[in-house]
Amino acid sequence: MNRQLRRLGVGLLACYLALFAMVNWVQVFHAGYLNNHPDNVRKIVRDFDQPRGQIISADGAVLAKSVPSAPGDPFTLQRQYPEGDLFGHITGYLNINFGATGVEAQYNDELSGHAVAQEYETLRDLFVDRTHTADVTLTVRKDLQQAARDALGDRKGSVVVMDPRDGSILALWSFPSYDPNLLSTHDAKGAQDVKAFLEANADQPLRGRTWQERFFPGSTFKIVTGSVGLESGKVTPDDPAFPRESAYKPPDSDKTIGNFGGEVCGGRLFEILRESCNSAFARMGAEVIGPAAMKAGAASFGFNDTPPIDLPAAVRSVFPDSNSPAIIGQASIGQNNTQATPLQMALVTAAVANGGIMMTPHVMQQIRDDNGKVIETYTPKPWRTPISPQTAATMRQAMIGVVQGGTGTAARISGVEVGGKTGTAELNDTGSQSEAWFTCFAGPPGATPTVVVTVLVENQPGASEGTGGRVAAPIARQLVEQVLAIQAGG
Repeated sequence: MNRQLRRLGVGLLACYLALFAMVNWVQVFHAGYLNNHPDNVRKIVRDFDQPRGQIISADGAVLAKSVPSAPGDPFTLQRQYPEGDLFGHITGYLNINFGATGVEAQYNDELSGHAVAQEYETLRDLFVDRTHTADVTLTVRKDLQQAARDALGDRKGSVVVMDPRDGSILALWSFPSYDPNLLSTHDAKGAQDVKAFLEANADQPLRGRTWQERFFPGSTFKIVTGSVGLESGKVTPDDPAFPRESAYKPPDSDKTIGNFGGEVCGGRLFEILRESCNSAFARMGAEVIGPAAMKAGAASFGFNDTPPIDLPAAVRSVFPDSNSPAIIGQASIGQNNTQATPLQMALVTAAVANGGIMMTPHVMQQIRDDNGKVIETYTPKPWRTPISPQTAATMRQAMIGVVQGGTGTAARISGVEVGGKTGTAELNDTGSQSEAWFTCFAGPPGATPTVVVTVLVENQPGASEGTGGRVAAPIARQLVEQVLAIQAGG
């Protein structure tokens, strides 16, 4: 009997310890994951019908605010988005049934007054009928966001504008977008119908294509390949001189990697980047750099990792984990399984522009409480340092050559130093459709670039090496001109 009691006691103790461990794991170690899970709407329910701060653009436009609800509404306050679809992906929406997205989700605690600094103020006002909130001011500007929308027009695609010196996002537009007012309505059935309609749309307008969707980067990825080659010491501006050929045949494949239209090209680094020579860069990645160093180099630029932008549900860009020269050759020119978000290619360009330092991308500039006191200001910090200042300087000059006399001449601006890279990613074997890319940096001649712009225009007819320069580069040029005018005080 005593033995049975002891066994029972030991069993109960083991069960208790297991329960104790599980409770602590859920409540302590797993709390962050559960609190931030998109399906967890507990915080939203708690904060839904309470006072909530505004979301404001860097140039002073109110992007989200709470207003009194209409007569007969069971709730006191209604969330409103004055700019409609212009900032839909960034602000996100607030809905009691299916939660929040965008800045509404990312900075929910601050907007609703539940950040640590605000909880202290609430404690001080314990016997006063007052709820503290905070306004979130973004780095994104309304004038630049509008300019990005106007320049892209009704073409499906994305635009990223950022300051490479501190990682601040100045514009983040993708089309199609959506109006968050339709999803924040207190008409539960109406909001659910709108959500179901948008989710059924093949173009996925609820997703911010700039940071939540991946695409084949095409020749814009040659910035990475060239940088990795320089950083490895296996490539210099003078060596090697790649053979002039119309296609490259990897040593482990019978299939060749050809140039657009069977074009013959080759030469040294600046020449092959200026001409965007597929055969040379495929050979560079597959044989000169080699699979192991190429994979490590892509990873150093942030591929196969999620960028730490302060917006929910960012996706990682990918570079294939393969030791096949054929696969690495294709991947080195932005094909095969290489995929990138427009944000990722903007970060790659920003690293080259900023002396090899890739700053953490962010949309929050400052948070002020309801007394106007600053409770948080974003502090710029590096995310990665993929290349040395020397490599960055060489790549900057190579990219300047692309704009001065290569495939990116449509981005030239008098009196401004612009360096860029075009890209055309074929969407099918026939070459009847492609994605047109252009990514660039710009600034005063001889100085550190002050702006990066990355443009992707999807579903373009045909495919040639000049598609990105013809379609996407003029959009980038417009935005560079406007940013530089703003930075100059114009």
